[in-house]
Amino acid sequence: MFKGSLVALITPFRNGAVDDRGFQDFVAWQIKQGTTGLIPCGTTGESPTLSHAEHKRVVELCIEVARGKVPVIAGTGSNSTQEAIELTRHAKDAGADAALVVTPYYNKPTQEGLYRHFKAINDAVDLPIVIYNIPPRSVVDMSVATMARLAKLPNIVGVKDATMDLARPLRTRIALGSEFCQLSGEDITVLAFLAQGGHGCISVTANIAPALCAELHQAWQRGDLAAAQRLNERLAPLHDAMFCEASPGPVKYAASLLGKATAETRLPLCEIADESKDRVAAALRSVGLTG
Repeated sequence: MFKGSLVALITPFRNGAVDDRGFQDFVAWQIKQGTTGLIPCGTTGESPTLSHAEHKRVVELCIEVARGKVPVIAGTGSNSTQEAIELTRHAKDAGADAALVVTPYYNKPTQEGLYRHFKAINDAVDLPIVIYNIPPRSVVDMSVATMARLAKLPNIVGVKDATMDLARPLRTRIALGSEFCQLSGEDITVLAFLAQGGHGCISVTANIAPALCAELHQAWQRGDLAAAQRLNERLAPLHDAMFCEASPGPVKYAASLLGKATAETRLPLCEIADESKDRVAAALRSVGLTG
């Protein structure tokens, strides 16, 4: 079971290329700060603009550093089922602990199409699969009923839920049981998501505030609701700032202010606006990450 504060890792670039050393240093820092799981090559990692070779290399670089200390859930999704199978096979061969597979974007499959897509990956690769349900980016929303069908398959173990529907984790828990891993994909909902039956969060904010995010989950797990609420309120302005423009533009700019990576993104994402930079910088100050 995956739980706690997991991070949707940024992919640092330098002069247009993946910064291998910078990425591995960043992963090592995340582990030291208390992050409980690593997700390379998700949306925050700019997977749509990574070549297949870069994608596979980033997964390998992450696994090299993790070395079993924390689980690696490699992003392997695609709107092509065969491409998703290929990337999932690579993740297994590289030593990933699981795969994060997004619902196919742009194609707009039916619920039956979603079921068959994930079943094909389940049947092709013996690796735990976390469904990534994110209707705002993929246009389709996997129903609880479809997820319940998929949960009967041996490799479908959980969901990253980015629906912003806080009734969903409770309904999912009732339908699928407490062993089906539920991870929030929206930082701002994390405490409410946990209260409704969730197990953790795949976080964007953890890229820049890993210790604080980890402390929130630790407080929740030991039953210290007051501490969890304080941390939740402290982090809220930072969560909002990380999405003042399309992610990962703001979080990469924040990482650059902390000296953890450059602010470089790849087109069609570009440098965030000056007013967004001011908002990100103010949020970092408000949380105490910068002076």
